[in-house]
Amino acid sequence: MLNIIISFACAVLTSALMLRFVTQNTWLAAGASLLVFLGVFLLIARTVMKKVGAVMQVAQRDVMANRSDKAIRELNAAMKYGPWQFYVKQQVYSQIGSIHYIKREFNEAIPFLQKGFVRNWMSMSMLAISYMKKNKPAKMKDTFDQAITGSRKEPMVYALYAFCLERIGEHSKAMDILNKGISKTGGDERLKENLALLEAGKRMKMKGFGDMWYQFHLEKQGAIIKKQTKALTGRRKQMIR
Repeated sequence: MLNIIISFACAVLTSALMLRFVTQNTWLAAGASLLVFLGVFLLIARTVMKKVGAVMQVAQRDVMANRSDKAIRELNAAMKYGPWQFYVKQQVYSQIGSIHYIKREFNEAIPFLQKGFVRNWMSMSMLAISYMKKNKPAKMKDTFDQAITGSRKEPMVYALYAFCLERIGEHSKAMDILNKGISKTGGDERLKENLALLEAGKRMKMKGFGDMWYQFHLEKQGAIIKKQTKALTGRRKQMIR
């Protein structure tokens, strides 16, 4: 990483200048060089991540405006910051993969999601669901486990994992995951509700997670169209009133 190389070079130069012109105390010189290393490293990291964040914000606005292809081009341009900072490329891959997935371009999404950032629970969940749809349950479970490891406090990742386990017939494992999620998230009510449903032999209800649930494409198209039609009808009635 260029960030480490530049920071290390500045630290070495500081140490050499300290020993040459300021003091012969190696510990003092080492301390000063360490402070310089940390200062330069944090400065570069903050600058790079600020630039990457700005690109991602623009890309997000383009996605919301149905300009997904433009968003992907912008994210690809952000790859130039990859050599400067750890995990930049992985974060960009996650974003590109997520956009393809939301557009139902699943085959195009998978290669990007596979190279994505493990702490991005959303893109990791999309990858796990993709494995489930390709009848690869072992890979699905391994990917969901990684998503949970990176985001232990996120209730929805537990719900998605349990939903997929239930779909492939692992009822007991699904309840175990919900119990784990309830424990890790401080007793999320949506997880409790779904656990009670599974214990009663009923299907999980994911509407409590809002519109975010629908972008994982685990509902049938008919159900999504019905929801959108109902929402549109409601807006029309409000306008008439």
